[in-house]
Amino acid sequence: MSLNLDPRQRAMLEAMGVTLWQPLAADEPAVKASVATKTAPENIAAYAANQRPAALNEHKFTAPKSNQATDTALAPSPAIDPSAVATLDWPALQTTVTRCQACGLCQGRKSTVFGTGDSQARWLVVGDAPSEADDAQGQPFTDAPGQLSGQLLDNMLKAVGLARNGTGEQSVFITHALKCRPPANRNPQPDEIAQCESYLRRQVALIQPHIILALGRVAAQSLLQATLPDVAALPLGKLRGQVHHYQGVPVVVSYPPTYLLRAPQDKAKAWADLCLALDVLRLRA
Repeated sequence: MSLNLDPRQRAMLEAMGVTLWQPLAADEPAVKASVATKTAPENIAAYAANQRPAALNEHKFTAPKSNQATDTALAPSPAIDPSAVATLDWPALQTTVTRCQACGLCQGRKSTVFGTGDSQARWLVVGDAPSEADDAQGQPFTDAPGQLSGQLLDNMLKAVGLARNGTGEQSVFITHALKCRPPANRNPQPDEIAQCESYLRRQVALIQPHIILALGRVAAQSLLQATLPDVAALPLGKLRGQVHHYQGVPVVVSYPPTYLLRAPQDKAKAWADLCLALDVLRLRA
């Protein structure tokens, strides 16, 4: 496996916490190995050359924090009507998510987590579900003291020339498949995932991203259950290294930052997933 990386590529990998290429597992499919052994795709250099200081832009939408005293007293209301959600514009969708009471998760939340970033971004990053810190701040991938998953995600985005508050080709929208935190960060229930799917579907329809990066099993399940009926039973590793689709948009599945912090040996695989996403984006340009 080649280690002939130029200084720019080494800097990008260092931002992700990957200092050297690492071999993939011997049982990984050949298509994964072919992606992982690439040097960074040509358009990484173009992205990096166009980097500029991150700044808030007029297209950035941040979900307002819900009222904790009100939300803790909420009781679930009737299920979401997907046909009604499908007609909402961006501000109305954001308001609807903030007020949602479609499942029991509304009873313990402090905030809904609609997402953050550029609503016209080419990249859409979808995580599993809000953490305790996300719930407190109303923002996705937020780090509490001593936590580093949000920082790791920012470094992963930086490695491919993106920024959480970036504009233009640096822009990205970040959200979760679920908009409310499951109690004690437990795994979401299938009905909870189903209730939020229409919100995610509408976000995709309005953003019209060119590529979706699904970080985690719940994100993958929410996005791929229509095309892969058995997706809930498949390990995340089986979903990597290939291009899926959601509403006609290519989807690349990878590991969530929380997992990579526990298993840093798989950061090289996450880098291969980012390279695959960049290759797909280049073909769509």
